[in-house]
Amino acid sequence: MSNTADVSADEVVPEELEIADELIAERRSGEPGDLPDDMVPWMATTITWIDLFSLWTGRTVCWLTVPLFAIMVYEILVRYLFTAPTMWAYDLSRMLYGALFMLGAGYGLSRGVHIRADFIYRNWTDRTQGMVDGILYIVFYFPGLLVFAWMSTEFAWESCMRLERGMDTAWMPYVFPIKTVLPIGVAFLIIQGFSELLKCYYAATKGRWPV
Repeated sequence: MSNTADVSADEVVPEELEIADELIAERRSGEPGDLPDDMVPWMATTITWIDLFSLWTGRTVCWLTVPLFAIMVYEILVRYLFTAPTMWAYDLSRMLYGALFMLGAGYGLSRGVHIRADFIYRNWTDRTQGMVDGILYIVFYFPGLLVFAWMSTEFAWESCMRLERGMDTAWMPYVFPIKTVLPIGVAFLIIQGFSELLKCYYAATKGRWPV
């Protein structure tokens, strides 16, 4: 006797789980400058320049993946083929990954790939989405990042003054360079946030997103 229950003829069995890309993140495919003709010139210019800045920042920062992959491949080869693990691969890989994450966050925001729980949000009109997003940027996003910028700047400055070294590994690398990345990455997020706020204003007033 089969353990699998018989499926009735009227029951529809989905062949695959439908998870559309737009349900995971509001990804944007447009290029900087692809804005509506009815947008106020100063607003369009500001959005375009900020988005271009984030675009080139992202394209530059992505090259950190090359040394990151090279370090990891080298570590795996020498560890498992020659039983000679390095003291520095772990530290360098996490520093490069941290720098990649922080410096690329502004670009990620510009492309709409930050994770968001939008199972309710996606059912709203563009006007409502723009209003809610704009309020959240003003009330939470900018104040939170400004506090983070102040704390991370002080954090990085103290590390530079002490020439701080990491104490959790035998290699003990200098850590002030990676800590300096924190306020820089926050600055990139704040800059891109102004572009996003202007897009929210356009959506809230025009009833459609500009990109």
